[in-house]
Amino acid sequence: MNINEKRFIRFRIYTVGCFFVLSLAVIMARAYQLQIYERGRLEVLARATYRKLKRLPPKRGSIYDRNGHEMAVSVEAWSVYARPHKIKSRWKTARQLSRIIHKKVRSISLLLKKDRRFVWIIRKIPAEWAMKIKKLDIDGIGVLSDTRRYYPNREVAAHVIGFVGTDNQGLEGLEKRYDSILRGPKHTLLEMKDAFGRPFYMDKPVVSGMDLKDIYLTIDRDIQYKVQEALREAVRRTKAKSGNCIVLDPVTGEVLAMADVPEFNPNIFNEFKVSQWRNRAVTDCYEPGSTIKAILLAAALEEGVVTPDTKFDCEHGRYNIAGHIIHDSHKHGILSVSEIIAESSNIGAIKIGRALGYDLFYRYLRKFGFGEKTGIDLLGERRGSVRLLKDSRPVDQATAFFGQGVSVTSIQLAMAFAAIANGGKLMRPYVVKEIRYHNGKLLHRTSPKVIRRVISPATAQKTAMVLEKVTGKTGTAPAAAIYGFNVAGKTGTSQKINPKTGKYSRRKYEAIFVGFVPVRHPKMVILVMIDEPKGIPYGGIVSAPVFKKVGLWTLNYMKVKPQKSDLSLTCENIPVKNRVLHKKNNFPNDRLPDFTGSSMRRVLNRARQMGLVVTLEGTGMAVKQYPKPGVLIKKVKVLKVYFRPPA
Repeated sequence: MNINEKRFIRFRIYTVGCFFVLSLAVIMARAYQLQIYERGRLEVLARATYRKLKRLPPKRGSIYDRNGHEMAVSVEAWSVYARPHKIKSRWKTARQLSRIIHKKVRSISLLLKKDRRFVWIIRKIPAEWAMKIKKLDIDGIGVLSDTRRYYPNREVAAHVIGFVGTDNQGLEGLEKRYDSILRGPKHTLLEMKDAFGRPFYMDKPVVSGMDLKDIYLTIDRDIQYKVQEALREAVRRTKAKSGNCIVLDPVTGEVLAMADVPEFNPNIFNEFKVSQWRNRAVTDCYEPGSTIKAILLAAALEEGVVTPDTKFDCEHGRYNIAGHIIHDSHKHGILSVSEIIAESSNIGAIKIGRALGYDLFYRYLRKFGFGEKTGIDLLGERRGSVRLLKDSRPVDQATAFFGQGVSVTSIQLAMAFAAIANGGKLMRPYVVKEIRYHNGKLLHRTSPKVIRRVISPATAQKTAMVLEKVTGKTGTAPAAAIYGFNVAGKTGTSQKINPKTGKYSRRKYEAIFVGFVPVRHPKMVILVMIDEPKGIPYGGIVSAPVFKKVGLWTLNYMKVKPQKSDLSLTCENIPVKNRVLHKKNNFPNDRLPDFTGSSMRRVLNRARQMGLVVTLEGTGMAVKQYPKPGVLIKKVKVLKVYFRPPA
C-alpha cells in the first residue's frame, strides 16, 4: 500500500467522522429546540390532541334584603349532554329522552345529528328527570350537576333584582349590573381522547379559586311586598296602564322599596313581555305636573321673594299669557302662597314663578337634580329634561311653573322631595348596601353620599309646613292623611302628550302623589305614580290612597310612635248638638250605603273597601251623595259626596 492509498483511506475516515459528528450536532440541536426551546408550545399542542376542556356555567353569589332574607339564590340542578359520535341509534335515543324531558323527538334528533363532540340536550332539569336518564344508561348520553337561579319571592322586587340567562349570566337588573361580582368560580370539564380522537375519560368539573360574593340590599322584603300589593290593587281598581311606587329613607338615600306594575316572575321571565321587565321608576320619564310646585315653593322661599302668607290674585281661574289662556280647576280669587300650594292653583304658581324668575327657577330645578342622573346603582336610568331659558317662550316658562315642559323620572322626583324632608340636602339614592364574601367577610359597604345642599334647613322646614296643608281638610290630598301622623306632600295630575298630534291628550293622564312622613322627623319618602287611570285621574284621589296605605303599614312595621295629627273633623270629636246624625244603613251588602253624616276619612275608607272611585266636594261632614243610597254597587262608576261644616 503506497502513501497515496493511505492518504485516501485517512480522508475517507475523516469525512465519515465529520459526517457523524455533524449529524449528531444537528440531532442535538433539534432535540434542544423541541425539548427545551419550544417545550411550552409543543406541550400545549400535544394536550390539545388528547385533552379538551369544556367550560360550565359558574355558580352565582346570593342576593339578600337588608334583613338577610334570600331574594336570589343558586340551587342545584342537572343538565343533560350528548356525544353524538358515540350514539348508535339516534332516533331511538331521541324517543327515550323525549318521554322524560317533554321535548319534541325531532328537536332532540337534530341535536344528536350535529357533527360535534359535545352538545347540550337540555339544561337545568329537576333531579328526578336526571335520575331517570341515568337509569337508561345510554352510551353517549350523560348528566352533569349544574346550578340554576331561583327567586324565592317570585315577583317581589323583580324589577330591581332582574334575572339571569341559561349560562347564569346576568341579563337584567342587579343581576346584570353586578354580574362580575355575583359571578362565582368557573367550572371546567376535562375530557381525554385517544390517538383516534375517541373520548375515553371524563373528569369531574375543576373549580377555579375565585371567591363567591353575596350582595345585601337596602330593600326591605316585607315593605316591598306591601308596596307591590297596594300598587297592584290601585292599578287594577283604576284600570290603569301601569304604575310605580318608591319608598326611601330621605336621610340616607336608601331605597326601602321600588315597585312596578305590571309585574313579572323572574323564575319564568320568558313567559312575560319584554316591556314588563323594565324598571319604570328609573327608565321612564314623564311630566311631573303640580308636584313641581313644591320645588317652586322651596326656591321662592329660599330666595326670599315670597313668604307663606304672601298673597296673589288667581284671576278667578282664567289667565292670559301671550294669547294663551291658562285655567284653574276651580275659580280662585286672592290666595296666599300656602293656599296656592294646598289647593294647587296653576295661576297662583305662575304668579309665584314670575316673582322668582324663570332663570332662577331653572337653576333650582338643576340643583334639585332634574335634568341629570341621580347616580342610583341600577341600569337604564334616564336624565329627564329641563328647558333652557333661551329655548323657552313666555308661555313655556309659565307652564313650567306648574310642571309642563319638564320631564322627570320617579327616582328624581322622590329624591327632590327627600331633599326637602331631610333639611335641604340632595342625597344619592342606592339599593346595594353591602357586598360580602360567602363566608361573611365584608368586602364593601355603601355609605350615604350628599351630592349638594340645595336649600337651607330653615327653608326646608317652611316648605314642609306648607306641604303639610296639602293633606289637610282643605288641601288636594286629604286621602293621604295618616291618623296619628303629620304628612306633607304634593299631588300632580299630568296630561300626557298624544304622539300623533303632538298636543296634550284630554283622556290620558298620570296621577302622582309624593310626600313624606312624619313631617318633623321624616322616616320615609313615598312616591306613587299611576299611568293612565280610567275615570277620575287626579293624584289626590288615585295615588294618595296608596301613599296612605303604604305609609300607615310601614310606620307600624318600623314601630314609629304616632304623633299629634292635624286631620279633618270626625264625628267623634264634634259636640253632640252639632252632629249630623247618621242614618241607618238598612241596605244589603251589594247596595250603596248612606254616607250622610260621615267624615271625609270614613267616606274614603268605606268607599275604597267597596272598590269605588270617590270624589269629594267641600269640607266638614257629608250632607249629600250621588248616586243615592240603595243603588247597586256594581252599577256605580264614580261616587260623589258633598260635605259641609257642622252648624
